[in-house]
Amino acid sequence: MRIALFLLRLLPPEISHSIALNSLNFLHKFNLTSILFPYENSSESFEFKGLIFKNKLGIAAGLDKNGDFIDSLGALGFGFIEVGTVTPLAQPGNPKPRIFRFPNQGAIVNKLGFNNKGVDYLVKKIKLRNFNGILGVNIGANKTSEGQKRVDDYIECFKKVCPYADYITVNISSPNTPNLRSLHKQENFLPLFEALNLARIEKQYHKPIFIKLSPDEDEQIITGIIEAIKKFEFDGVITSNTTIEKDNLRYSGRSNLEGGLSGKPLLEKSNELLKLTHSYAPNLLKIGVGGVDSKESFNSKLDKGASLVQIYTSFIYHGPKIVAKLLR
Repeated sequence: MRIALFLLRLLPPEISHSIALNSLNFLHKFNLTSILFPYENSSESFEFKGLIFKNKLGIAAGLDKNGDFIDSLGALGFGFIEVGTVTPLAQPGNPKPRIFRFPNQGAIVNKLGFNNKGVDYLVKKIKLRNFNGILGVNIGANKTSEGQKRVDDYIECFKKVCPYADYITVNISSPNTPNLRSLHKQENFLPLFEALNLARIEKQYHKPIFIKLSPDEDEQIITGIIEAIKKFEFDGVITSNTTIEKDNLRYSGRSNLEGGLSGKPLLEKSNELLKLTHSYAPNLLKIGVGGVDSKESFNSKLDKGASLVQIYTSFIYHGPKIVAKLLR
């Protein structure tokens, strides 16, 4: 496994990502996953709004944007899987190169920009899944959409995925779509939340709705969003998305490294946001994500108020064996 991971790192990031996930699909097809990557599920199950998570570990949005790998990821032992971020129309994302690895620091910087095949493709893949665990869908807006059109994008995605999603995450915090984080401003998130609430009522969607937050906003903005979440009776937050701050990342040769930082350097900052949201809203459900690569960092999320935990970067660097490590 170590040799395979080493060889994959020699390839450009997006090529190695595709090879790795398609290899998982191949192993799953021939029922080899449980043999090569056994795990013992010692993590407690968790129930929320009638949904039973067999354990508290999930894969974060961004790894499987289009729902192509739901079954093979599910076979690794995750308690839940979140696919997306999906937009109404397919889009290529930002120009390459757009992923930068820092393996010695357990970090990745990406500026992908919601590259995906569109919501209709994702729905088709979800309908074909055999995975019977909890499946969340992360929704966003197309890069060219602005103003009311941006709100409309979220609502279109919401209405199309809600019949098939165990929960829906509203991504207002990616740093790689122009002005998306302006949705953290009250004049922008209130119309979006109002529209989501109306769509929920229209579609009679009674399952959880989560808001994914940026770790780069100040306390006043975060508490304002939390109050709105309470007002519209949404269910919780995901803390956090990537950060644009790279003060604790050691790098050279890229004087202006754009994109969002994930992995170990994000742990402290994402935990600060988790702690803040829990102090203001202990009854809201929190999913903690950012920097989890050990049992200690996994437990730090639970200790600070998270009910569930997601991973992304550590899965890329350590492969499927990280699941057994965290659930042991």
